[in-house]
Amino acid sequence: MPLFSRELGIDLGTMNTVIAEGNQVLLQEPTMVALVVSELKMVEWGQAAKDMYGRVPENIEVIRPMQNGVIAEYEITENLLRYLIEKIIGKMRLFPPRIMITVPYGVTSVESRAVHEAGLGARSREVFLIKQPLAAALGIDLPIGTPSGNMIISLGGGTNQVAVLAMNDIVTAETSRTGGLRMDDAIIAYVRKKFGLIIGQPTAEQLKIRIGAAIPQETQLTMEVQGQDQVTGLPRPVSLTTDDIVDALEEPLNEIVSLVKRVLEKTPPELISDIIDRGVALCGGGALLRGVDKYLTKSLGLPAYLVDNPTTCTAEGAARALSMRDALKRSLQAG
Repeated sequence: MPLFSRELGIDLGTMNTVIAEGNQVLLQEPTMVALVVSELKMVEWGQAAKDMYGRVPENIEVIRPMQNGVIAEYEITENLLRYLIEKIIGKMRLFPPRIMITVPYGVTSVESRAVHEAGLGARSREVFLIKQPLAAALGIDLPIGTPSGNMIISLGGGTNQVAVLAMNDIVTAETSRTGGLRMDDAIIAYVRKKFGLIIGQPTAEQLKIRIGAAIPQETQLTMEVQGQDQVTGLPRPVSLTTDDIVDALEEPLNEIVSLVKRVLEKTPPELISDIIDRGVALCGGGALLRGVDKYLTKSLGLPAYLVDNPTTCTAEGAARALSMRDALKRSLQAG
C-alpha cells in the first residue's frame, strides 16, 4: 500500500459495488440510491436504499444509477462514488486516491468516458478503467500472462460476459446486456403465468437466491411468497418449489449457453485445447445459482467450476491491476 495516496479497485456493478485495496475487500454494497425526487438529494444508499425499494412514499424514489453495467444516471453515480470513497478514506484527504474502475467488455467510448469522468468527479487523483473479465481473471489468479488460453464466464446483475484471455489481454469476448435481472424477470413472468400472481423484483430475487437452481435438485426447497392476484387485485400467498424456479430460468440459462458458444466459435483452436484442459471459471453473483456449474458443463462439454471469490474477484483484480499497470498498459484506459 502506498505511504500517502491509496490505491482502490472498484467494481461498479448494476447490482452491487465492491471496493478492494490490495488483497482486502473494504466495502460491498448494493448499487442503489434513495433520492428526494424534488431535490435529487441522496438520503440513503447501498443496503439501506435496497431495503426501501418498493416501500417509499411518492416524494422518495429508489433507483439503480447503473443499468446493464453502464451509467444511466451520471450525477447520481458520481455522488455515490464520492460518498463511497469518502467512507473508506475520509473527506479530508491531502493525497487523493488512485482508482481502477471496472467496465463491461464492449462498452462504447462514450460509456467509458462517463465512468472515467465520474471517477475524476469523485475527487480521485488518477482514474484507470479495466474490462471486467480481465479484472476478474486477475482476481482469481488465472495465469493470463502466458500464451495459454483461459476462459471466464462472469454472470452479473446487468450483464453476462464471456471472455478468452491470454498474454494479459482479452483474445475474444462477448457481452450480453442481460444478467441476473433478466432471471428475476423470467421468475416474475413464470409466477404470473402459472399462478396468476403479480410479484415484484425483490421477491423474485429472493426466490432465485433461496430456492433457485439451474438443474433439478435431489432436495426440493419451498418458499411461500405474497403477491397481488392479477384478477381481483387482492393479496394472495403461493408456495413455489425449486423445480418451479428451474422451469422459470430455462430460457435465460439457454441464452447464456448461446453466448458462450458464440465466443467459442471465434476462439483459435489452440486456445480451445487449453480451455478443455483448464476448465471454465465462473464468477459473478449469478454463478452462485445452485447447479449452474453442472448445467454449463453438460451444455458446453467443457468443465465449468465456481471460483472461490465469485462476487468480489472483479474488484480484487482491479486493485491488483494498479500494481501491474506496465504489464497491462495495452488493456487499460488511463487519464
